[in-house]
Amino acid sequence: MVIRRFVVAGMSLAVTLGAAVLPAAAAPLADPPPTPPSRTHATADRAGHRLAVPPARPGSGRTALGDAPDIDVAKVQAHLTELNNIATRNGGTRKSSGQGYRDSVAYVKAKLQAAGYTVTEQPCTSGCAWGAGPNLIAEWPQGDATKVYMFGSHLDSVGAGPGINDNGSGSAALLETALTLAERHPAMAARVRFGWWTDEEQGLNGSDFYVNSLSSAERAKIKAYYNFDMIASANGGYFINHIGSAAAQPMKAYWDSLGLQPEENTEGAGRSDDYSFEQAGIPTSGYALGADARKTTAQAAKWGGTANRAYDSCYHQSCDTTGNINATGLNRSVDGIAATLWQLAVGSSTPANDFSLATSPTAGSVDPGASVTGSVSTATTSGSPQTVALSASGAPAGVTVSFSPSSVTSGAGSTMTVATTSATAPGTYPLTVTGTGSTTHTTTYTLTVKGAGGCTGQQLLVNGGFESGTTPWTGDTGAIGAHTGQSAHDGSRFAWLGGYGYSATDTLSQSVTVPAGCRKATLTYWLHIDTAETGSVAYDTVKVKVGSTTLTTLSNTDAAAGYTQRTLDLSPYIGQRITLTFTATEDSTLQSSFVLDDAALQTG
Repeated sequence: MVIRRFVVAGMSLAVTLGAAVLPAAAAPLADPPPTPPSRTHATADRAGHRLAVPPARPGSGRTALGDAPDIDVAKVQAHLTELNNIATRNGGTRKSSGQGYRDSVAYVKAKLQAAGYTVTEQPCTSGCAWGAGPNLIAEWPQGDATKVYMFGSHLDSVGAGPGINDNGSGSAALLETALTLAERHPAMAARVRFGWWTDEEQGLNGSDFYVNSLSSAERAKIKAYYNFDMIASANGGYFINHIGSAAAQPMKAYWDSLGLQPEENTEGAGRSDDYSFEQAGIPTSGYALGADARKTTAQAAKWGGTANRAYDSCYHQSCDTTGNINATGLNRSVDGIAATLWQLAVGSSTPANDFSLATSPTAGSVDPGASVTGSVSTATTSGSPQTVALSASGAPAGVTVSFSPSSVTSGAGSTMTVATTSATAPGTYPLTVTGTGSTTHTTTYTLTVKGAGGCTGQQLLVNGGFESGTTPWTGDTGAIGAHTGQSAHDGSRFAWLGGYGYSATDTLSQSVTVPAGCRKATLTYWLHIDTAETGSVAYDTVKVKVGSTTLTTLSNTDAAAGYTQRTLDLSPYIGQRITLTFTATEDSTLQSSFVLDDAALQTG
């Protein structure tokens, strides 16, 4: 967290940006560093942000606090265990510029995508620390899109530790709340959007970038933003941001129902990502259990714990592990998050119309030129039956998928026919079957085309020139973009792996099926290597792998001006589903940049 000094009504108030909080009774921190010039802020008029967020009323179409689910805190703790494991595998940290952060993004993203969220990685292209990974934004695709309630937490840690309370606690609580919302699938009165922020510990940079990227119309859609930063402090108290505001009322009502007597989060004022939203005029609130300020005698009498001891004695230290978690406080926080979300965004108890989708069997084999059939079943899972339109995607060249009938009323079924031509390349292909009604559901059917067959030459990699966002690449997708300091081989975007000047690893992967009927498969890519290293020792490397097999290794010793096209024979992998990975690794000093563009995997 960055300590920063504000002047409010002629008084000096020391506050810290990041995941912590300092209680009203705590003494100001002594001699904090000055505010960085790039991050200066005007004095906040906090009363001016108490904008209306009306409580639920009979007939309002919203649920009451008591209708919210009880979030399983054990599942939240399981997420924390995985975040701790990620840090352990990456030098004990999940700092925004490291692999630990990117692995954290990948973990959260995979859970959300599997649950049906619309998930976006947003690279922070300005204002963030060098090499910082992306923000992760997830939206539940139901409810009034003009009314958005946003819930956020920073996902990065400091470099000194794994950051399990600061701020794995907020991140894991939001993840499990999001997964519970998807599982319950209630009718929605408004949209719910979740944000996991990068580079908070360096100055709220990720959330600043997100808010500044919104148009005025998009900002206006966000009716309130709720922030959760350090919600499991071992000696914690119960603090609410802007506790007297309308935005805070659902949160306060839940903790009041537990008899907790929460207090204003004065320690956290201006120190976490809610401040980015607050500066844009968006109502904000949130929970916190405290950081390195000390619990007062009165607070210890009210909440328990130890007076005159920090709320979190492991704040910004290596001991901020899963052993630093207050499970009771975490449970009360995550249940309050769910209560707030349900009251603000979930509709009445009348279930939404919804359905399920399945194929039987889930896989089929066919000779080239033949066809295979299966059945698609639907069922009404809530509300009334509805019309469901059926479609399929992901079919390779020479394969068509049809449905009879092409739309059904939920509860009815359809016959799916998958037809091939004699030129269809043998191989295994995952087809996505989609049912579209008031909601959309998908399921996977795995098609295997048998025999030697023929081969239609094709280019298998998708978005190999990186001009179309980051999909379907996985891994450190923040490396993809139109970055200042390097240039593309063609177009405007490329993947910049490495270039940090300290120990770091970047990876980019894509999975493809190499058709079995082809004689040859050739990988080509353009690579530019520049380095500050000297001599003939390979300190920094870039490897190309298929699965766990390294096909080639290049290093700082291969640096040259401009791009060089590289070629690899992937013919040994014909007929297989493979994962192609580019991995750049730097040592502790002197940068080497491995700039990748225009990758292609051609069969013939």
